[in-house]
Amino acid sequence: MATTRGSAKKRRADGPGDTNPDGVPVLERRDTEKLVGYYRQMVIIRLFEEASQRAFRQGKVGGYLHVYIGQEAVATGFLDAHRPGDKVITAYRDHAHALLLGSTPREVMAELFGKATGLVKGKGGSMHLFDVKNDMMGGYGIVGGHIPLGAGMAYALRYQGTDNIVQLYLGDGAINNGAFHEAANLAGLWGRDGMNPCLFIVENNQYGMGTSVERATAMTDLARKFDSYGIEHEKVDGMDLEAVMECAHRVAARVRETGKPYAVEAITYRIAPHGAADFLERYRTKEEVRKWRERDPIGLLERKLIDYGVEEERLEAIRAEAKEVVDDAVRFADESPEPPLEELYTDVYAEESVDASREASAARR
Repeated sequence: MATTRGSAKKRRADGPGDTNPDGVPVLERRDTEKLVGYYRQMVIIRLFEEASQRAFRQGKVGGYLHVYIGQEAVATGFLDAHRPGDKVITAYRDHAHALLLGSTPREVMAELFGKATGLVKGKGGSMHLFDVKNDMMGGYGIVGGHIPLGAGMAYALRYQGTDNIVQLYLGDGAINNGAFHEAANLAGLWGRDGMNPCLFIVENNQYGMGTSVERATAMTDLARKFDSYGIEHEKVDGMDLEAVMECAHRVAARVRETGKPYAVEAITYRIAPHGAADFLERYRTKEEVRKWRERDPIGLLERKLIDYGVEEERLEAIRAEAKEVVDDAVRFADESPEPPLEELYTDVYAEESVDASREASAARR
């Protein structure tokens, strides 16, 4: 079962086909098959995150860990609109983005375990996944610190004459950070000349760590914050994969064509705690979590697929197959070697020969 973007990013649910006598849209068979593929991706992400959480509590994961449980539809939907050469940058809740772009479950899990076979040789861990060949330009541990980088990447892409875009993911907590406002201002400014194809994706999961949006900002309509910088925006139900996917393809095409930034606030919810050690969760009630669980994005998609005629046995088989993929990733990470000590000194600086360095220095003089 593939978890890479290979064929996935070429797949798109094209929307409802004909209607039945009651006027209810009926998906064509090929669209249902696409949705089954997305379901498979989302189940792998969910099981991967649950496995990584267990591994953290077993002391196998170095550093800290933030899982994406409950938010799977956001990255799955938006990254379906990714094209080769586009850049993707996000914060520290980054496992799903890497997996969807093409990093394998084995190398991502090994990275979490700090092993030499990891995505960045065990040096980054959970919060700093990086996969340039698949356009994953990093997860970042400093809240809001990656936002200026994403806006700068978007400018660079248009300066180079490409039609590629940047998908810049940020959380609701980061939107109150000064780095966001400085970057959004420049993005809006450069965008007036069609020089900033940056798609801002605000993953509003209702809490910045343990602080609710209502307690963090006087202006709780986060999408409207982009008005200050001349950036158009909209909201989307981040728990509904089909809604996210429709929005993603439409706005990505717009950003690609105009070179102007655009913002989407995806209303979602992290069903899991903020971080793997966040056991008590005194900032939210069990009743609130229970209500949001009723709109679990995987559960919503599962019910749709059954309505569209997909057999429950087939979905069970997909879940079993996904479990095998994740179990294999955990075994691989467990059995992989620790990085050798000399690895501390590799990939620290850009490599340049001594002669070339001296020649460049002489030329500058």
